[in-house]
Amino acid sequence: MSAFTTVISAQPVVLPAPNRGEDLQVHVSAPATGSDLPVIVFSHGFGWSMNGYAPLADHWAAQGFVVVRPTHLDSRTLAIPHEDPRTPRIWRTRIEDLTRVLDGLDVLEAAVPGLGGRVGRGRIAVAGHSWGAQTASALLGARVLGPDGAPGEDMSDPRVGAGVLLALAGLGDDLTPFAVENLPFLRPSFDTMTAPALIVAGDHDQSHLSTRGPDWFTDPYTHSPGNKSLLTLFGAEHSLGGVPGYEVAETTDESPARVALIQQLSTTFLRRALLGEDSGWKTAVTALEADANPLGKLESK
Repeated sequence: MSAFTTVISAQPVVLPAPNRGEDLQVHVSAPATGSDLPVIVFSHGFGWSMNGYAPLADHWAAQGFVVVRPTHLDSRTLAIPHEDPRTPRIWRTRIEDLTRVLDGLDVLEAAVPGLGGRVGRGRIAVAGHSWGAQTASALLGARVLGPDGAPGEDMSDPRVGAGVLLALAGLGDDLTPFAVENLPFLRPSFDTMTAPALIVAGDHDQSHLSTRGPDWFTDPYTHSPGNKSLLTLFGAEHSLGGVPGYEVAETTDESPARVALIQQLSTTFLRRALLGEDSGWKTAVTALEADANPLGKLESK
């Protein structure tokens, strides 16, 4: 599909969410034409909202995907104080938000003018950045280890066929004291993350949550079953060149070229995983391998 496809969008679309304290607000973007459109449900990083990550959402929508971005409870737009009783459970509420979106696709489809009858229910992916990547990974089969080291609840969703996980935290063996004390959910197990996924890591992404180096962010690839690809971006920090948005405070490594590579590879990866289209992925992989000054390296298993 052409990069110049007209995109329609609606926000906020509201999904009722009893017991959440706030109804779930989402932003829906979709191409103006086409049918049986594949879906990407995107989970934002800490503090962001349904209006962030336009460099990815706008691109995906222009390339033929329905992109749904919910606003999680940690969003700065909701201003929920840290002492709020929901805070310790927000990591789970985030996962439930994505499931709620999948349950509410009929409502979302009806809320966007011209989208009715055009959403493909059998072609669904999840994606996310940072904390949002951990949120999305749960629907792909990742689990959180309990205090006894046993895997917690399985929150995977059989409706989800693939994922794109950007700057996803690694194993919980080498956390900083702050992370150990405040983020008990940061103990993932990727042993059961079986769904196909593209994992993107920056080789200059030094997290304040881990005592390890940037290779921490490659754990989700190393420790998950096959049918995964890992894109390691050279020189990239946590924003991976600016996926949350251009010219924002969190983007310390602004690089439109890096973002463009993520746009291209994520789109072709999802087209292959959801639609069975191999050619675009193979072309992109070959181009990266042939580049004399590549922006990163790609490996698959």
